[in-house]
Amino acid sequence: VQLVESGGEMVQPGGSLRLSCAASGFTFSGYDMSWVRQAPAKGPEWVSTIKTGSGTTIYADSVKGRFTISRDNAKGTLYLQMNSLKPEDTALYYCARVVLGGDYTIGYDYWGHGTQVTVSS
Repeated sequence: VQLVESGGEMVQPGGSLRLSCAASGFTFSGYDMSWVRQAPAKGPEWVSTIKTGSGTTIYADSVKGRFTISRDNAKGTLYLQMNSLKPEDTALYYCARVVLGGDYTIGYDYWGHGTQVTVSS
């Protein structure tokens, strides 16, 4: 299993970025996927999840209305469109494969190495 994130860079407040996560080594369409971020000196923060099948999306309150998660199962790629970026969005962004307990996320079994997003003027 391999997850490789890309698309992070430095952007000014109010700007936009699109992150990608290329997945390989497993049947991507069969798994819920998430984005998780970690800011300097802080613990990991869940950002968003997209479920397989229904394509239902869920967002943290801190990003709701600004970020959009999506997936292309044919390409095995997960995306995160980030708009109206704020300095507090600065973090290392990881994609992660979800481990389900019934219908609920109970953890993540594979992570990428992350892509850095810096929001600064």
